[in-house]
Amino acid sequence: MTTLGEVVDLLHEWYPPSTAEGWDAVGLVWGDPESTVKKVMFAVDPTLEVAREAADWGADLLVCHHPLFLKAVNGFAATTPKGKILQTLVAADCALLTAHTNADQAVAGVSEALALTLGLTDLDPILPAPESPLDKLTVYVPQDAAAPVRAAISDAGAGNVGLYDHCSFTTVGLGRFRPLEGAEPAIGSVGDLEVVDEDRLEAVLPRRMRSKVVAAMREAHPYEEPAYDISEIADSGLNRVGTGRIGNLAPMSLREFAQVVAETVPETAHGVRVGGDPDRVVRRVAVCGGAGDFLLDQMAAGDADVYLTSDLRHHPAAEFLEKGGPALIDVAHWAAESTWLPVVQARLDEAMGDTVGTRVSTLPTDPWSFRI
Repeated sequence: MTTLGEVVDLLHEWYPPSTAEGWDAVGLVWGDPESTVKKVMFAVDPTLEVAREAADWGADLLVCHHPLFLKAVNGFAATTPKGKILQTLVAADCALLTAHTNADQAVAGVSEALALTLGLTDLDPILPAPESPLDKLTVYVPQDAAAPVRAAISDAGAGNVGLYDHCSFTTVGLGRFRPLEGAEPAIGSVGDLEVVDEDRLEAVLPRRMRSKVVAAMREAHPYEEPAYDISEIADSGLNRVGTGRIGNLAPMSLREFAQVVAETVPETAHGVRVGGDPDRVVRRVAVCGGAGDFLLDQMAAGDADVYLTSDLRHHPAAEFLEKGGPALIDVAHWAAESTWLPVVQARLDEAMGDTVGTRVSTLPTDPWSFRI
């Protein structure tokens, strides 16, 4: 039996709510974490039609990219459009979870899914997210006491590197000290110079846990005054998490690439709008799922041949193209973000096996229904 809480924890591991923008509303909107989940459906928008599709299919959880309630509400009566959507899900006992800006930046997230769907390789974020600040603790300890000190700092949160824990490094050396009047040395005597076989232990730790790890080290250390230091580790600049994606493509004309886009993303009334010389050679492509005009200044200073996003406005787009930077391709917001749904579906299938059935909503939720 798989619980809603287990599925939520897994989705939050892949798309941590802590990485969402401050204005966003992500996470579990409604549902009992102890309830059983047998069917999960994925959609971009939590519309009434999508809610009904989830209910008719018997979904226990609907995972949507866009929030149902982006702003605070005092209630959700079924007499309102959003209240009717939630009432439909509640009546079907179908939980609702939102993964929005936390899914935009993530590895295997929205922008990365769009880039891979278009065939881009060698992907990097356009704007890498800041890495979680790290420290390195170095402490000198008598060799016979090294093991408990090592265990203590690991239990307190030091030594976690990727999918590994209890990571540390040890070098052997000699420690020298002379206890002064008033000291209560664990080794040696007041006034006498001591030379002790010691281990130098080194381990990384999240900066937010510095106080906890140092306290654990001091508690486990046999010395009255342990010798240690803390170094702040610089950002590596290699973070795969971040805004948008930029990558490489086999050379083709802008017109040819626009055709690839049209054949790749779902068809909408919006279509694929292109700004730039149709014969321009495209080798390097930047994409941002959703509304991406906030990256135009970044793109003007970059090396992309074309920037693909959604919801570009007239004046910012015109002024951008006048500067002679990358070409622009504008696709429907829903179409760009829908490329993420099969990706998160496949991840959940792989993680849950045949214990949970999954489905991507078959309903297009682009707001524009036709164009004349």
